[in-house]
Amino acid sequence: MHDLTWRPLRPEDAQASADLLNAMETVDEIGENYTAEDTLQELVDPYADLERASLAAFDGDVMAGYMKIRFKPSAEEIHRVFLDGGVHPAYRRRGIGGALVDAGVAAAKVVHALHHPAAKLVVDVNRPERIAGLAELVRSRGFVPVRYFQRMEHSLSELDASAIPDGFTVEPWSERNDEDFRAVRNAAYRDYWGAVPMPVELWRNKITNQTFQPETSFLLREAGAAVGMLVTMWWEADTEATGVRDAHFMAIGTLREYRRRGVASALMGHALRAAAEQGYDRASLNVDSADPAGAFGVFEKAGFVPTMRYVRWALEA
Repeated sequence: MHDLTWRPLRPEDAQASADLLNAMETVDEIGENYTAEDTLQELVDPYADLERASLAAFDGDVMAGYMKIRFKPSAEEIHRVFLDGGVHPAYRRRGIGGALVDAGVAAAKVVHALHHPAAKLVVDVNRPERIAGLAELVRSRGFVPVRYFQRMEHSLSELDASAIPDGFTVEPWSERNDEDFRAVRNAAYRDYWGAVPMPVELWRNKITNQTFQPETSFLLREAGAAVGMLVTMWWEADTEATGVRDAHFMAIGTLREYRRRGVASALMGHALRAAAEQGYDRASLNVDSADPAGAFGVFEKAGFVPTMRYVRWALEA
């Protein structure tokens, strides 16, 4: 590793980051492809402290590996910090991954002490279980699996009819109702495992960015009050790589008092039909397998099928 240059990530590393992630995809095959615009969005995340909590290894102009930490905007008893990273296939099995994980855990302690020192620190890694060597690496550093998530997909070639229930109305996203979307998301995700409210700056970075699809994102109302929401994203790089236009339902939320009344299913049905009409080939989403609201069953009933499992690894630091 001594022939590599190590330094924190910078926004100008967007293209090198995209090149690294796309090289990883050729081997890992987890369905993630990137443009420089996509990686730049992650590098300017307001909750990613690149100077204190990122590290990249370079071989000339080639990024051989990286890690970065995302801390939470708020925390109560537990502060879950996300450790993300990867190693270029041509540079694996040289100890780079282990060095990056160690650096990530150390950096997590730094940003935790700065932002939420009174809370308990937990470092999370969330990656598909099919990535070769990942489980062995994180286990060797003391991480244990604590949760499982499923990617689910729905072909848009055939759709069942579904209607919005009486008394409810649905409307697409607009700048006028953007804050209603965010408010419903924050309220609906209050009892989701590990979720915290999204401040405006994080909402703009993670949701209404260049991948956001407003024409297939919908808000559900009853008597004028916003009670449900669905946000769709689309990654151009994925379509270029696969030929499949995928409408990814990034966030689906229903206020607690409106659950188990069929409104989430109706909202999804509306979004599925809209996506089909707009030329998408399929829809996808990620779901917590142990979601207490029974979301997995709701999505399965709507026609989504599981295609890939993610493991949430955690380390109490």
